[in-house]
Amino acid sequence: MKDASSNDPLHGMTLQKILEELVGFYGFGTMGELVKIKCFTENPTIKSSLSFLRKTAWARLKVEDLYIKTKPQLLK
Repeated sequence: MKDASSNDPLHGMTLQKILEELVGFYGFGTMGELVKIKCFTENPTIKSSLSFLRKTAWARLKVEDLYIKTKPQLLK
């Protein structure tokens, strides 16, 4: 039987890795446009964004969704 987690596009990815890849690809400016949360627009850092996203489930889901949509471009 195949491992169910292998179908999960986020399997093995930490929130920090997801955020670093997205910020590396888009930059904080575009991230702030794509995901409308202050941690990307007001004095953004990876550390402060991680802190907010770990406490705020709806924001984390938006970032994870963006990562899933962006993943094919990241693999190029």
